[in-house]
Amino acid sequence: MGDGERRSSDGLPLAGVRVVDHTDGEGTETTARLLADLGADTVRVEPLEGARSRAGEFYDQVHNVNKRSVTIDLGAGRDRERFLRLVASADILVTSFRPGELPRGLDAEDLADRFPELVVVSVTPYGRSGPYRDWAATEATHLALGGVLSRSGLSGRDPLLPPGTIATESVAAQATWSALVAYHHRLTSGVGDLVDCSVFEGTVQGVDPGYGIGGTASGGVPGWNGPRGRPDARHLYPVFACRDGWVRLCILSGRQWHGMFRWLGEPEELADPRLHVLSERFRATHLIFPAIERLLAGLTRAEAMSAGDEFGVPTAGVASPTEVLQNPQFRARRVFAEVELPSGARASMPDGMVEIDGRRAGLRTPAPALGAHTADVLDALPALAAPESVRPVVAPARPLTGLRVLDLGVIVVGAETGRLFADLGADVIKVENGAYPDGGRQSSSGAVLSAGFAYGHRSKRSLGLNLRSPRGRELFLDLARRSDVVLSNFKPGTMDSLGLGVAALLEVNPRLVVAESSAFGPTGPWSRRMGYGPLVRAAAGLSTLWRYPGESEADRTSFSDTTTIYPDHVGARIGAAAVLAKLIQRIRTDTGGSVAVAQAEVILGHLGSRLARESVEPGGLVAGATRDGVLDGLHPCAGDDEWCVVSLRSDEDWVRLADVLGVPAHEPRFADHDGRVRHRAALDALVTAWTTQRGPRECMETMQGAGVPAAMMQRLAELRLDPHLIARGFFHTLSHPLVGSDIPCEGGPALFRHVADPDPTPAPLQAEHTEEILHEVLGLSRERIADLVADGTVEILAPDDRLPAAVDPTALHPTATAPA
Repeated sequence: MGDGERRSSDGLPLAGVRVVDHTDGEGTETTARLLADLGADTVRVEPLEGARSRAGEFYDQVHNVNKRSVTIDLGAGRDRERFLRLVASADILVTSFRPGELPRGLDAEDLADRFPELVVVSVTPYGRSGPYRDWAATEATHLALGGVLSRSGLSGRDPLLPPGTIATESVAAQATWSALVAYHHRLTSGVGDLVDCSVFEGTVQGVDPGYGIGGTASGGVPGWNGPRGRPDARHLYPVFACRDGWVRLCILSGRQWHGMFRWLGEPEELADPRLHVLSERFRATHLIFPAIERLLAGLTRAEAMSAGDEFGVPTAGVASPTEVLQNPQFRARRVFAEVELPSGARASMPDGMVEIDGRRAGLRTPAPALGAHTADVLDALPALAAPESVRPVVAPARPLTGLRVLDLGVIVVGAETGRLFADLGADVIKVENGAYPDGGRQSSSGAVLSAGFAYGHRSKRSLGLNLRSPRGRELFLDLARRSDVVLSNFKPGTMDSLGLGVAALLEVNPRLVVAESSAFGPTGPWSRRMGYGPLVRAAAGLSTLWRYPGESEADRTSFSDTTTIYPDHVGARIGAAAVLAKLIQRIRTDTGGSVAVAQAEVILGHLGSRLARESVEPGGLVAGATRDGVLDGLHPCAGDDEWCVVSLRSDEDWVRLADVLGVPAHEPRFADHDGRVRHRAALDALVTAWTTQRGPRECMETMQGAGVPAAMMQRLAELRLDPHLIARGFFHTLSHPLVGSDIPCEGGPALFRHVADPDPTPAPLQAEHTEEILHEVLGLSRERIADLVADGTVEILAPDDRLPAAVDPTALHPTATAPA
């Protein structure tokens, strides 16, 4: 991107906010990058020799755009004083250093105490407290300990480490949301915060949470109650061969099955009306799938996707990374920007993950040269004021109290976005209609409310409203006049067709923030395509990478991303953070605006450095590709299907590991990273001989005691017993009169000094609060509401429907048994 093409931060929501980025690697730099994308003046602080991440050219360029770089020697008195002056000038400080790693007075705690209006965001592997606080960590250890690895891979085979760095990148979105929650609170209360973000905890919450809402195919059963092993779940989002590759289908609702049935030519053997029920179709895959295979075998991926659109069957081609870079949708939306690397090569990198007011919040300036802005930034700093003598005492609060959110969101990403606001005090009104039910209400047991729905819609109220009627539209506009945020994730164009598009909503309330989430974005040739997470993963190249390394490209059985719901939860956090940034801007400007997030672009952003390398070195990004400079090993332990991940980041890690194993550290084959890669099989055998004699927790604790990054493969149900999560108060209890017992749920996104933990109220039944909302918010009389009910404009919950039979939260998960 040339100088003439560089964008300004003017108009972006965080313009005028200063962020100091004192982080280095392990995904922590992404938090500051996301804040920079939203317009913040982000100053990266590096040591004189430069941050470690500069050794990775592609990583550095993707994670540090839109920042300025200053170099500071924190061991020198003058530079230490200049660092404090820089921090004093900031609104938000993002740091990745653990307690004790920095000189006294420069730790996150010290700085939060000295500058009480500052928001200090500490992003560390395990947080600032707890028994794992000082443990070593990598992407792979977080995936193992955080419950993701236990569900990745195929039945009867070893678990499979997911590709890329989806854990650390997802946690960056959660840290960004947490930072803006604290900063919004500071603007309204005058008090900053110390925000303690744990990558481990963020992985449990944000990648594919077992204690949150799941996809439609889960039938409302929470992930923690799934089977112990890795079940055969390929029937959930099946992949079929085409003439030129593979396509994935989502046939979840009765309406989608009807479309598939018509596409197949309405064969008599599939005409059984029972097949309109999801669980019955899972039992009949031996009849359904062969018919689909015959249908698709003669089509190209493009022809299959076109026919899927015609018949209402969500369909996506499975793309390779090289194909992703040439994808017509991504090209039309200019998802990739070309940048010149320090080496002189030109690479394509994702250009941001969110649009603000129709403008991509992406690359404005390339990653800075080391220390390029030291003089400009540091010489302009004012003198350092004396430290505050008294630290303010403020009772923890839910900082979004007073905001009203109209939540039209459905399934996972829609539910989760609104839930994030509800947890922090906003009045979130779920607007829904019985004629078009939220797929998240679907339950495999037939219960009116599932445990999964209880997670995703806690602390919300439900309004039954027919938006397709003129009176319903006017009621919604009346609510919008009295609200702060509107959230939706319908197929692009749906809100406009209802007369409730961005322009119409901002016309009735210019202070409103309107957020839309979609699979592929609001513009481009794929914008109207129905999108689900599995289809987005296929189109964005992730499914191709989420396979066992070395498998034949002709083997469809190797695709291993069917049980995950990534990127729904992290996409919700990206959208919520952008909405909150607009609300922060509104405090200054008194005007609202719009936010748009495409799930595909979230995935591409998380694969950013790898796609940038692929654009320069085509063909190198394949399943099982090693992470830069890190060798991850997956080793069986004593017990039934027990595993431990061991990562080697450096020669020092090898020396520590050799000491644990009792082998010579000077072994020539393993002395450096290249040698360890070349002799991988021998190294794995050496480690496995040790791990198979011990249980997974013993392996982990022994290696961590020696400073080796290691983690047991922890299952979702085991997380509730994890001593670190218990010590940090990670789990809360969620109660609901329609769920047969209390269920464990996650707490807040981080540990704060001044932000209270969530105190959830039960998720609503359909239309449970219609009368209450219309009377309280719009002032409608009981007679007027009765008239609206009579003409079908609104729905209310009949008294007899308020307490149906409770659902059993331990009902079988759909993946507990393979289909017949």
